Amino acid sequence: MQLQKQHSLSLPLPGTNCWTDRCKITFLFVSQHCRLLFLSMDFRFNFFPDEDESKEPSADNETQPCSPTQQDERQPERKGCIKAAKEHRVPEDISEVLRNKVLETASGLHYVNMAVVEMTCRDGSHEEDIVSKSVSSHSDLIPGVYEGGMKIWECTYDLMDFLAEAEIRFNNKTVLDLGCGAGLLGIVALKGDAAEVHFQDYNSTVIEEITMPNVVANCINDGNKDSKEDGKNIKPPSKRRKESEPLPDELSKCRFFSGGWAEVSQLLSSSSKPCIKYDLILTSETIYNPDYYGALHDTLAQLLAKDGRVYLASKVHYFGVGGGTYLFEKFLEERKVFRSSTVKEVEEGLKRFVLEIAFQDST
Repeated sequence: MQLQKQHSLSLPLPGTNCWTDRCKITFLFVSQHCRLLFLSMDFRFNFFPDEDESKEPSADNETQPCSPTQQDERQPERKGCIKAAKEHRVPEDISEVLRNKVLETASGLHYVNMAVVEMTCRDGSHEEDIVSKSVSSHSDLIPGVYEGGMKIWECTYDLMDFLAEAEIRFNNKTVLDLGCGAGLLGIVALKGDAAEVHFQDYNSTVIEEITMPNVVANCINDGNKDSKEDGKNIKPPSKRRKESEPLPDELSKCRFFSGGWAEVSQLLSSSSKPCIKYDLILTSETIYNPDYYGALHDTLAQLLAKDGRVYLASKVHYFGVGGGTYLFEKFLEERKVFRSSTVKEVEEGLKRFVLEIAFQDST
């Protein structure tokens, strides 16, 4: 599947070659909808202002869950608390999910216009208030506060292309879209007839305002022929669903979670149901920060089925935060739990990869 790239929604700022706290970034690109566009903006990778810059990040650095009150008391840029896990239920009236949303389409996938979401979330009505914090800090990443879920990062498209090119089969499989953001990877699995698809993002605002609306839009608009044309805006349903009317079949396969990886993993394992093991875990641009490698590794180890596969898309290096493909592969080698291999390389711009990860003793 070749998804048309919407540049306004996928500026790859974490991978930009920036070496100073403040820098001027100028993007020049040509797209289908605009002949020539110069976009100039300020951006700051001021993640850890109180740390010694000579100190290497520790992959085993532990962080603790914290309450919203504790989060508000600390500076947004500081490391520290990790959000507690929460499951988000789809409301009975699914039209509420798409209220005040502007939907767009590309290659048959529907998704909300994120610029509109950002505008509507600036009033501080959401407890996390991640939009105003992101704007005030001039950053799309604030560790422990906002982890970039309101952007569609370019490696997501790489992974979607790979899934189509390799003809990865989803039918009757359990799938986790880890660090889902817009949820496009999980939606591809859903359209591929997966048995279950679960979505996880660090921020509850992202799940409620972006992920869930995108999933709902794709579940209820599949029968709308006109809405599948690329670039067309579609209208959310205006009629309320009857209380006795069941959720669309695809939507009933989905669950939504927010919070840190370890916290969500613990929530799933403490459920009254048997701990879920996923046949496929899809994740994109989640290894930018080496401080998170321990939590990510342990989450994959706990949630991946014995013969399951992880498909991870990443840039070779994330300037300003220090993570990247080679560093994560080295981390996996040292832990001796998983084996990994490169299944796709993208040379365009900053080099990017798709990795296939499996348990060392898997078939």
